[in-house]
Amino acid sequence: MTQNTITLAVGAIMAAMCIGCSGEHTAKTNLPNNYVDIKSFKDLSEYFKYSPERPTVISGHRGGMVTGYPENSIESFEKTLSLMPSFFEIDPRLTADSVIVLMHDVKLDRTTTGKGKVGDYTYEELQQFNLVDREGNVTPYKIPTLEECIRWSQGKCVLNLDIKDVPTKFMTEFMKRQNVSNVIYTVWRPDQVLEYLAEDPNATFSIWCRQPAELDAYDAANIPWERVMVGYVGASMEEAKERLYRGLHDRGVMCMISVAPTHDICLNNDCKIEGYSTEFATFMRPDIVETDYPYLFMQLDKETAPIELKK
Repeated sequence: MTQNTITLAVGAIMAAMCIGCSGEHTAKTNLPNNYVDIKSFKDLSEYFKYSPERPTVISGHRGGMVTGYPENSIESFEKTLSLMPSFFEIDPRLTADSVIVLMHDVKLDRTTTGKGKVGDYTYEELQQFNLVDREGNVTPYKIPTLEECIRWSQGKCVLNLDIKDVPTKFMTEFMKRQNVSNVIYTVWRPDQVLEYLAEDPNATFSIWCRQPAELDAYDAANIPWERVMVGYVGASMEEAKERLYRGLHDRGVMCMISVAPTHDICLNNDCKIEGYSTEFATFMRPDIVETDYPYLFMQLDKETAPIELKK
């Protein structure tokens, strides 16, 4: 099969599966540049409302990446939203002077012009460095603080915090000062849900829940499911885990897969898109796909289509 044939076939499959993000489930529609305005818990719950008729939502992993736009930068978030609707998974980390900045790695080496550990520098010292994009291009952009990002995000998008080294109490106290409704926490275990809620009863979550036994564990811990927006279920929807997906849906939680460690690492866009298409040809379409490259989805059909379940 030629590369052009693959591209056309993949495009047809993707359009048929109707992948995209719909303004129908956002808090407010007709906002500029694909923005969504989340002002309350009710708005957030509506944004993440599960429905089998809803198109797949695309989430930018580390904010999404385009050449010239590095991960975990406000400029990249804005670029993605200029192309398509999205929400963003980002990575808070502490500096030496306890400022929360966005940085995935422990070290600066891969994504900035600096060297060494983030935690060995004050925020002011970090400003001497520039961010580097995925291709290694030095950009004019600087390491942002989480507070700057949250301020920027108001009236624009939802943020999903994959917290690296920020202690729970420190983070919840910080978030209570921000007093916003468009931020959720990624957690890996039921005890973390309860730990965050003990510090901040208004906390909301994206939970790791990759096996039916993990769903049972969350139930056994008696977590309040209304505070859970997203369930990360792995790299793909697997027929053997149908009970897990149905269980999350029954609890009002959207199922998210991440293609960052799988199809996103293909060497060219045709390969990436062909891989993405396989995730939409399974027995059950994912509710959310997290990807490094949300822009590759921007030309796809955004009409709604039912998620087909195996009978």
